Amino acid sequence: MTSKYVSWGDSKVKLTWKRDSQLPPRSLITSVHGFCFKGEKLLLVKLNHRGWDFPGGHIELEESPEECLKRETYEEAYITGSTTLLGHIIVDHHENLKWDTSSIYPKVGYQVFYRIDIELMHAFQAQFESAERILINTREVIEYYHDWNELYQEILECALDLK
Repeated sequence: MTSKYVSWGDSKVKLTWKRDSQLPPRSLITSVHGFCFKGEKLLLVKLNHRGWDFPGGHIELEESPEECLKRETYEEAYITGSTTLLGHIIVDHHENLKWDTSSIYPKVGYQVFYRIDIELMHAFQAQFESAERILINTREVIEYYHDWNELYQEILECALDLK
C-alpha cells in the first residue's frame, strides 16, 4: 500500500492505494475509474474541465461500480471492453479540518479502479464532457496527465501485471 497527502482546495486529505479483489462497501464508493488498454497502449481522454485523464466518474442511483465504469467509459471515450477490478484508493478525511458531517463525501470513502481491455473503439463523438481521446505508450503518461503521482504509478503497474 502506498499513501500520500494531497491538498484538495484548502483541505488536507490522506490517499492510500490498496490492491484488492473485493469492492469496498457500495455506499462509501465516491467514484469509479478505468485504466483502459488497447493492446500495449493506454487510453486517455481530454476532459473539458480537467485536461487529460482516465475515464471514470460518479455512480448513479441503482448502478453497480462496474456498470458505472462501463457507462462512463462509453460516454467519455466511446469504448467498450472487459473489466478487471484492481483495487481502490482510500480517501481519508480524518485530518481534514474542513470536513464536517454535512459533506457530500464520507469521512472515509473509496475511489475504485479497474483495468479495461478495450474490445471496441466506437466512433468518437465528444457529446459529453470529453473533447478528445488518445492511445499512448504507458511511459508517456506523465507527459499528458498533469497530476500524475506515485499512487497512479502503482495502479498502472497493477494493471500492467494483469496482461
